[in-house]
Amino acid sequence: MTDEFGLGLDLGSFSGRIHPEYHTSDFITAISDCAALLSHPSSRILEESRNRIAVVRLSLNEGKAVDIAIKEFRTQGVDKLKSLFQASKARRAWRGSTALSEAGLGTPLPVAYLEKRMKSFLEQSYFLTEYIADGTEIRILFLELSSSALDQLLLELAHFLSQCTREGIYHRDLSDGNILVRKSTQGQYQFFLLDTNRIRCKNKIGSLRGIKSLIRLGIPRNHQKTFLALYVHRSAVSRGLWLWYRMNKVGYTNYMAIKRALGLPKIAKKLKIQ
Repeated sequence: MTDEFGLGLDLGSFSGRIHPEYHTSDFITAISDCAALLSHPSSRILEESRNRIAVVRLSLNEGKAVDIAIKEFRTQGVDKLKSLFQASKARRAWRGSTALSEAGLGTPLPVAYLEKRMKSFLEQSYFLTEYIADGTEIRILFLELSSSALDQLLLELAHFLSQCTREGIYHRDLSDGNILVRKSTQGQYQFFLLDTNRIRCKNKIGSLRGIKSLIRLGIPRNHQKTFLALYVHRSAVSRGLWLWYRMNKVGYTNYMAIKRALGLPKIAKKLKIQ
């Protein structure tokens, strides 16, 4: 994977890169003011919290229109200082999505990223992808599927995540909200990783680190051991790996419960510590 995937994009105060298929005059004109797009009455807001995500329909060329998801990364507080020596989240999202695409792993097609800097400080940044209209957050399927359907979902999910590990793709927030699922016409599940600014590319991911990355997933308790065995490609998971998973899983669950009880996310939001 290389930072140089795509074509350079210069829109005056904004710069970035764009997927070659989207390098058309109509589309570039359409994304020249992402702030206006996000505020337009026709845009559909999907998330309005730490970051803002909306779906907009844009012209590509020759009358063809596409649904694009635009994610605005709000830069404030410590993040602004970090931007002096770190790539923007939009650029990191571009890198992560590109890594997944080049490895043949599911993620919404990266379309473009844009960032604006003033005296080396990041002011604004946006990441654009194709919108997957028929995707479902995996957390919903964990709750709604029958036992046999859930078994099939977990089998295919374990193989997908195991492939990510083999390819050196490490997602630092592999949570239920960051995996979209849809079913193909052949009846197989397709997975799409989101929040790709949290992806890091490694030469090798050890088994302990890979297993620890799974603890944010809300896999039903009575399916966890089977899922773990599928992930490590064994008929049964060893006692040591199972204890490692459970220890980290319980620790993370307790940490999140305490965090919610203390209202830390709300306090952070008020203080703008994102």
